[in-house]
Amino acid sequence: MQIFNHLITTRPHEVRQVLISDLHLSPEEPALVQAFLALLDDCLALPALKRLFILGDWFEVWVGDDTYLSLSDDELSVHWLTPLIAKLKKLRIAGCEILVMHGNRDFLLGQPFCNLFGGELIYEPYTLLIGAQTYRLEHGDALCIDDKKYQLFRKVMRNRFTKWYLLNKSLEKRLIIADNMRKKSQQSNANKATHIMDVNKDAVDKVLYDNDALLHGHTHRPDIHQTTDNKIRYVLGDWRLLDSDTRQPKVNAVIGAVVEENVNNDDEFRLVEFQYLVR
Repeated sequence: MQIFNHLITTRPHEVRQVLISDLHLSPEEPALVQAFLALLDDCLALPALKRLFILGDWFEVWVGDDTYLSLSDDELSVHWLTPLIAKLKKLRIAGCEILVMHGNRDFLLGQPFCNLFGGELIYEPYTLLIGAQTYRLEHGDALCIDDKKYQLFRKVMRNRFTKWYLLNKSLEKRLIIADNMRKKSQQSNANKATHIMDVNKDAVDKVLYDNDALLHGHTHRPDIHQTTDNKIRYVLGDWRLLDSDTRQPKVNAVIGAVVEENVNNDDEFRLVEFQYLVR
């Protein structure tokens, strides 16, 4: 794994695609928002960048696109999401596709919100060809099948009728429901064994059968795993604030980058550590 502070400080002309996950952005964590804006600045400076993937849990909570779309012009002008949307739109105009996948916290995110910056909502599993290899992209929570209670909850919540039911409730009620669900989830996870909240080996082997590699987030356990049949599972890391009690706190995240290799002019995937010093 390579470590650097900004994508632009490595080999900018060779970075083709950037993949991130589990940012958990919210107004309560402004440092994470600023770090994401810094990453977008780096992306804007990458001359050959053609895709930015956001593989779920972009937001800490998302109860519907009307959270933002229903705001007045005055409210939009001071909203924390407005600078983010402006920068994403600038990136899209520069020729970079922005592909957004649902996570377990923002599965109510819709295409109307993505339309604000020219993004596209994609669904898991998503197949990405890197060089001659086929990569399967997903958020990762569907692979945690040992957590049977969560999988039942996920099945119910992802049902289109459940989503319709939620989105037809008032925004105020949805916020209350989301807050209650988040509290129950925290209480439930506190009593679960660590391995239950990780991916299941059999589930991974099953989805890797027709693919060369698997890339996901969700577990907050960034790493590179190699299977017995020489296939690879890459895990992206969550975005987190470190050293918050010091004079120079920083945001740290393990992200993915697809770069063009000079040796054979083929694309190669790498996990890299992105760091942003909070000012």
